[in-house]
Amino acid sequence: MPYWEVAEAFIKEYGVVRQHIDSYNELITHRIPQIIENYPLIETNKENCYIKLHSVRMEKPIVVEADGSRKPILPIDCRLRNKSYSSMIYADISILDGEKEIDRDEVMIGKFPVMVKSKLCYLSEMSEKELIKAKEDPLDQGGYFIINGNERSLVSIENPVYNRIMLDTEKRSGQLLYVSTVFSQSMYHSGKNTVRRTPDGYLYVEFPASPKNLNLFLLLKALGLETTQKILNAFSEKARNDVFLNLEKVQAESAEEALDQIGKRLAASQSEEYRKRRAAHVIDNYLLPHLGRTPEDRKTKAFYLIRMAERTIEGARGERKPDDKDHYANKRLKISGHLLEDLFKLALTAFARDLRYQVDRAHTRRRKLQIKTLVRPDIFTTKVFGAMATGNWVGGRTGVSQPIDRHSYASAMSQMRRVRTPLSQTYPHYEARDAHPTTFGKICPVETPEGHNVGLQKHLAIGCLISSRLVPDVEDVLKKMGVKSK
Repeated sequence: MPYWEVAEAFIKEYGVVRQHIDSYNELITHRIPQIIENYPLIETNKENCYIKLHSVRMEKPIVVEADGSRKPILPIDCRLRNKSYSSMIYADISILDGEKEIDRDEVMIGKFPVMVKSKLCYLSEMSEKELIKAKEDPLDQGGYFIINGNERSLVSIENPVYNRIMLDTEKRSGQLLYVSTVFSQSMYHSGKNTVRRTPDGYLYVEFPASPKNLNLFLLLKALGLETTQKILNAFSEKARNDVFLNLEKVQAESAEEALDQIGKRLAASQSEEYRKRRAAHVIDNYLLPHLGRTPEDRKTKAFYLIRMAERTIEGARGERKPDDKDHYANKRLKISGHLLEDLFKLALTAFARDLRYQVDRAHTRRRKLQIKTLVRPDIFTTKVFGAMATGNWVGGRTGVSQPIDRHSYASAMSQMRRVRTPLSQTYPHYEARDAHPTTFGKICPVETPEGHNVGLQKHLAIGCLISSRLVPDVEDVLKKMGVKSK
C-alpha cells in the first residue's frame, strides 16, 4: 500500500523517539547554559558577600574505577554493572565581596542523566558495525535513560498552554462565575493567575502567594495606575459600569497606600515598611512572571490584567464564549527535555541553598572561603537521581519515570510515545476523555487503555512530530527590531 510506504519512509528519516532526543539536546546545548548564566546572585548572611554562577559544561559519561583511573563507559557497561549512565556537570563559580572577587574556580556540582543516542552519548556517533561491536542493538532508537542498571523512559505530560489568556466558567456556592486564567511561566517561576467576576460585577485576582479575594482595582493602583482617570482610559467604554462599581470598594488614593493595604493582608501586625516591601516582592515575583520581575514591569502587568478583566466582562455579558480547553491549540506537551529542565531547576535551587549554608558556616568559623571546599555535589545528584529512580517529580507528580516494557520492540516504542493527561482517574472528565477533532494526526484515536485511564493516557500518532525549540514570539521579534511598548 502506498500509505505504508510513506509511513515507512517517515519513520526511517525521523524515527519514533526523535522528539525526546531533540528536546534533550536542546536542554543540554541551550537551556542549561542559559539557566546557569541567568541565575540570580546567591545572597549569604555575610555582609556584601554573594555567590555567582558564571557558566557550565557537561562531559560525556565516564567511570572512575577503584584505582582512581577514569575511562569512558558505554550503556551496555551500565546495564551489566548496575550503574547510571550519567554526565558530570562542571560550573564556573565565584565568591564576591561587593565587587571584589574572593575566589573563582570550576568545580563539579553534580551528575546528570544522559539519554541514550543523544549528543552526550557515545552511541550517537557510531555506525551500525560499531554498534554491533559495542554489543548494542543497531535497531534501538534510544530516547531513554539507564538508572542503576535499569532502562527508564519519561512519560510526556499534556498541559494547558502557557502565557495565553483562557476564558472559562466555574461554579462557587451555586453561582456561575466567569474566570480568565493565564498559566504564566518564566525561566524560574510559574503559576496560575486568574481574574474572576462575580454575578454582582465585582472583580477579584488570584495568583501564587496572593491574599484571597484581592480586589483587582486595588492591585491596579499598586501597579501604578493611581488615578481613576488612568484606569478608565485603560478600559473600554463597555466596561465603565463595572469599573465604577469596583472603584467604590477601593479606599487607597496612591500606589503606596495600595501596597500597604495589600501588605496588611500578607504580613499582618508588621511594620509599614516591611508590609510594603513584602507586597512589592510578591507582586514583582509571582504576579504574571512571564512579563518580567522588576518594578519597571508593573504597568505592563496592570494592562495585561485589564485585558483579562475585559474578557471576563465580555463572557458575563454573553459577548464572548468560553475557550475550548480540549482544543489541541490550547495544549502543550512536556517531553523529556522540559521535564528534566524542571528537575534541573529544583536540584540547582537545593544546591544553591546548601552552598549558601556552607559559606555562612565557614564565615562563622572564620575559615577561608574557597569554592572547592564549599561545594557538595551530592546534593544536586541525589535530587536528580532520586526522582529518576522513583518517578516522583516536581509539583507532586508521580509515575513520570517508568521502566521500559521490553516484552516486544513494538511495546517499547509505544511506551516512548505515551502521553498522559494529569487529571484524576476517579472523576468522569467526559470531555477530556473524548477524541477531540483537533487531535487528528497528532494523537492516535485507538491506542488508549481500558478502564480508569481511558482517554487520559494516549499515544502520539505515527506521523506526529514535536518541535523542541519554540518559535520566537512576535512580541520578542518586535522588541529586537526596536519597537517599544507604549
